[in-house]
Amino acid sequence: STTCAAIAKKNDYTLHGLTINYGQKHDYELKAAKLVAQNFKFNSHVIIDINLASFGGSSLVSEEIEVPKNRNF
Repeated sequence: STTCAAIAKKNDYTLHGLTINYGQKHDYELKAAKLVAQNFKFNSHVIIDINLASFGGSSLVSEEIEVPKNRNF
């Protein structure tokens, strides 16, 4: 997380990032992760691909399932 990276950087740790591309419908998270890695000057940043479809359907990755919005909990 960005918060953890900020704390680690403040304490002079070497930063390494791992981002998981799980096939989400949008790429906001991936773009944000790249920006965080650049801004905090990570020593390394890796993006790995994982196909969540093997675990079942999800509205985050499936075009057939709508993302729920404005729900009451």
